[in-house]
Amino acid sequence: MRAWQIAELGAPLDVMKLVEGADRPVPSEGQLLVKVRAAAVNFPDALMAAGLYQVRPPLPYTPGVELCGEVAEGPRAGERLVGTAELPAGAFAEYALMNAATALPAPERLDDAEAAALHIAYQTAWFALHRRAALAPGETLLVHAAAGGVGSAAVQLGKAAGAFVIAVVGGPEKAAVARELGADLVIDRRAEDFPAAVRAATGGRGADVVFDPVGGSAYTGSTKCVAFEGRIVVVGFASGEIPAPPLGHALVKNYTVLGLHWGLYVTRDPALVRHCHEALTALPAVRPLVSERLPLPAAADAVHRVATGTTTGRLVVIP
Repeated sequence: MRAWQIAELGAPLDVMKLVEGADRPVPSEGQLLVKVRAAAVNFPDALMAAGLYQVRPPLPYTPGVELCGEVAEGPRAGERLVGTAELPAGAFAEYALMNAATALPAPERLDDAEAAALHIAYQTAWFALHRRAALAPGETLLVHAAAGGVGSAAVQLGKAAGAFVIAVVGGPEKAAVARELGADLVIDRRAEDFPAAVRAATGGRGADVVFDPVGGSAYTGSTKCVAFEGRIVVVGFASGEIPAPPLGHALVKNYTVLGLHWGLYVTRDPALVRHCHEALTALPAVRPLVSERLPLPAAADAVHRVATGTTTGRLVVIP
């Protein structure tokens, strides 16, 4: 089969190599061999390639953490599933492995690319907004990187929950995407001061919930416009800067800082992950924004582009 492989750590364009005639992975007990129908590109794909992610598969490995796949053999052959790949047999290949216990049925209303892009981003957004921040109807939700993969999911889920959604983006192209997603207010951080704009839009109150996958100045600015008893959910650090917040500020302004590591739920509370998937599948408003469907040879460039923050929505590789 054809498969991308990483034999040494570094930048995706430097270390990802497309191999012709790679061995098809062999499933162990509890694993499924699946034909990859679509593989979504994620920011952690780049971090993992560089050795900067909490998961560090043994070298060499095939990258790609999220997919829609069709079971290739055994009693479940033909089932269309979504979920994470069992590394080192990742999703940027014609065949991959999935965990039989955690793989979930692909929603029939979504095509392969949309289904592949559903799992990580929407689970992350759902757990952040509902499990961690307890977002309530009528509250104001501030979403950073709102035109990106996980940000676009948070915008859609925020609207579905009845929140007033403020989207922060970088540039007019991404602003247009956020508007199409249904955000009530879109702020281009390159053109205006987003904390001041949030305060102005909320009559000085600020945002009840902040969804932050960026860190750095996005987090710092959020502390200036979070509401009384507001909640800031730290999802990731796409900016590359991990903030060190002064806790005295949280005390004085009476807000909460919450962390979300969605992957922990997969091992600690898999039933809740399945419940989340069922909730997402039942929401007609949930349709992942797939901006590009790419052939397998374009995977390394796609990972590079996602890592540099130049994309909107999701890039999906179709082997």
